[in-house]
Amino acid sequence: MINTLLSLRNRHLFILDGFFLALTPILALSLRLDDLGNIWYYAAPLLRYTLLALAIKVSVFYAIGLYQRYWRYASIEELVLILKAVGGTGVAITLFFFAFHDSWLSLPRSLPLIDALLTVAVVAAPRFTLRLLSRRHITAGANQRRALIVGAGDAGQMLAREMRQNPNLGYDLVGFVDDDPKKHGLRMRGVSILGGREHIPELVREYKVQQLVIAIPSASGTAIRQIINICNQAGVQTRILPGFADMLNGDVRVGRLREVQINDLLRRKPIEIDIAAVRKLVRGKRVLITGAGGSIGRELCRQIWRCNPAALILLGHGENSIFEITQELGGKLNGGSEKKGSATLIPIIADIRFPDRIRAVFKQQRPQIVFHAAAHKHVPLMEANPAEAITNNILGTGNVLAAALAADVERFVMISTDKAVNPTSIMGASKRAAELLVHRAARQCGKPYVAVRFGNVLGSRGSVVLTFQKQIKTGGPITVTHRDVKRYIMTIPEAVQLLLQAAVLGTGGEVFVLDMGKPIKIVDLARDMIELSGLEMNKDITIEFTGLRSGEKLFEELFIEGEEYERTCHEKIFIAANAISLIPDDLDDAIKALAAAAAVEDKDAIFGGLRALIPEFQPVGESVLGQGQETGTDGARSSPPAVRLSSLPAV
Repeated sequence: MINTLLSLRNRHLFILDGFFLALTPILALSLRLDDLGNIWYYAAPLLRYTLLALAIKVSVFYAIGLYQRYWRYASIEELVLILKAVGGTGVAITLFFFAFHDSWLSLPRSLPLIDALLTVAVVAAPRFTLRLLSRRHITAGANQRRALIVGAGDAGQMLAREMRQNPNLGYDLVGFVDDDPKKHGLRMRGVSILGGREHIPELVREYKVQQLVIAIPSASGTAIRQIINICNQAGVQTRILPGFADMLNGDVRVGRLREVQINDLLRRKPIEIDIAAVRKLVRGKRVLITGAGGSIGRELCRQIWRCNPAALILLGHGENSIFEITQELGGKLNGGSEKKGSATLIPIIADIRFPDRIRAVFKQQRPQIVFHAAAHKHVPLMEANPAEAITNNILGTGNVLAAALAADVERFVMISTDKAVNPTSIMGASKRAAELLVHRAARQCGKPYVAVRFGNVLGSRGSVVLTFQKQIKTGGPITVTHRDVKRYIMTIPEAVQLLLQAAVLGTGGEVFVLDMGKPIKIVDLARDMIELSGLEMNKDITIEFTGLRSGEKLFEELFIEGEEYERTCHEKIFIAANAISLIPDDLDDAIKALAAAAAVEDKDAIFGGLRALIPEFQPVGESVLGQGQETGTDGARSSPPAVRLSSLPAV
């Protein structure tokens, strides 16, 4: 029977409408007169009214598209359409009725109104009955997961609506959980708000919940961690909507749900950037990104591409990574540049260590803005291969700067690292030397050539998170270098948003430091990842401490002695405006000496050259007494007395 009803199509509904709409005037008149015996007194005008109303209703219904809908998925939109259709016909019928009332439509004046109300009922009833039967039929035949939504806000409402309107998604929504006690006991989208997060375990048992969905895009990492811990104790699967920083255009739907990731536990207050200023900076400009295939480079490409540059030039050494980001942005890689609207996408394979090649690229492409993200960033690998750090991070940066100056580039932003501050590694020292080259170029051209420092980026290639994930998959153990190691950590979109904002603020020769919040213990990160995997530490998997690797610190630092930091107009960005004054007089000679040492892979000469150029460079294990530092366990340098970012004055 249900299958027969579900097979009804618009042609069948058309026939049903004809039948019921022919009866509504009779029923309306009988309700008005409250006496069926008197209906025959009005037989002739009632017949004329019925034919007129039927012709108008069917014509309007067809014209407005009432017979072009798939009613098995009817929603509020279809109900509004029915109301519009009946309202339109009601107005037309009323006009005809009163125009001919004294001649051939002498019926009670309230008849059109009663008829319209009955018409809404007879038109909507079969269609929404079909919707209800369809929902129950799908629910009965599908493998439904009983779900509980945490968060009865806008995002939760949108998810609930989609789950209820599309049972084929496989969710049987049993209720909401929300921490606002004023909402408890209320219903939303036909679903009850059953309590707060503390009630999750008992709700899971009572309603046999199989999946819990966190629909609070603005939730802090601490709140999400608490919810995850409760869900783990209750033994229920958890999925989550991405945070606002990861969601575009308010896209809230079931398809966006994913497993909880470590990024979710690190959520901070959403970063607010002056997107209008960023768009103004980039729109209509030729923008070149070195290292465009890397983690930061790719996200830069994505965000800049949305700002409508005249051209986006993707320069990288690895052909596969450049291929992937070009494909992602819509390029077809047909042997040349790719147009998208007024913007041009230009992939270029080049190595920044070859000055002639880089100069030729700049001469041909004439970029106006350059983001220099290309660098070797892996600390232990650069300790083992110091010549590569010199040729790529220092000499490569020098080549890009020389080409930029020759091409009269308007704005240059180099991505640096907190490891450049009081460096203990070759990588950190090489990035500090690169910063000095940027400062010198800014002094030469008087343009906004700046460096931006930030810390570890989750999800980037070489990220400790990826290492932990692999170790968890193989059953462990998870290896952590030291139980006290802390790092400043940001997500990739977060870092790039602040990077773009810093680019807007630069005037020339400054160093910008991003406020990355509090440093996080790596061992705590490991514990969180174990719990997210549904495992129990020291039972299912263990953590082993392997000792600090060459060049590593216990704590990263933010400030170089002599740099005077101030808060900018953006609360998350700080500036050392005097960084340009710290350029050593013998910079050129020091760089030449490092280049010569790297050419013959003379490690001792490289270390000696870096120490001469960067007095604060102190490789791990060497004495650091007298520099305001203490030596941590395992020979690691701990951080100097902290400088509170919140205490810095505003510019």
